[in-house]
Amino acid sequence: MTRFQSRDCGGLAVLVAQRTVVLRGSGALWLEAERALVVADLHFEKGSSYAARFGQMLPPYDTRETLARLEAEVAALAPATLIFLGDSFHDGAAEDRLAADDAERLRALSVGRDLIWAVGNHDADGPRALPGQVIDEMAIGGLILRHEPEPGPQPGEVAGHLHPAARVSSGRGSVRRRCFVTDGQRLILPAFGAYAGGLNILDAAFAGLFSAPPLAGALGGKRVHAVGPKSLRPD
Repeated sequence: MTRFQSRDCGGLAVLVAQRTVVLRGSGALWLEAERALVVADLHFEKGSSYAARFGQMLPPYDTRETLARLEAEVAALAPATLIFLGDSFHDGAAEDRLAADDAERLRALSVGRDLIWAVGNHDADGPRALPGQVIDEMAIGGLILRHEPEPGPQPGEVAGHLHPAARVSSGRGSVRRRCFVTDGQRLILPAFGAYAGGLNILDAAFAGLFSAPPLAGALGGKRVHAVGPKSLRPD
């Protein structure tokens, strides 16, 4: 059985394909040995996309809020590498809609570290005018990082795309939280973006991805809370 352990740097440590990784309360993943910080599904400019496509006027602060959380993680951990695990932008034109200040904040994140942008289904070409390397997937420390989980068993895979969320039973009913999800062989990260939603990990989209009933690392109160399969509930 996969088990979580608290770490001094914050978050919970867990083994993924015999490699220790740290799940952060922000929804980021910390690879301590490589000093690499991994975030998935930021969906920058989702608010402006909805306004342009659907006339749905969401408060236009999602990029700013997401950036603030990312900057806080970078300040706390001082990573040597910052890895964006796909769907960093909500659509192919989102980079062009970035406010000048927000674009400059993203550029500032590259000072003193490498930026790596994995492409996703929402941003298949990656950023064009921002610093960093654009990739499809990468190997690091015995893990394979990519945006979308591959079908079937994939030991060592770390992915995003599915925006996992857990509904957890409690004495007063249930609560729903974004979460990490792992069976000890692969790991799926929660969406980091302020406006990114969440899909219940009991949904059929997760079927077949795990070789054993998975554990969830639910986000709440700036912490990661370990949740076993028996505490999970459907929506």
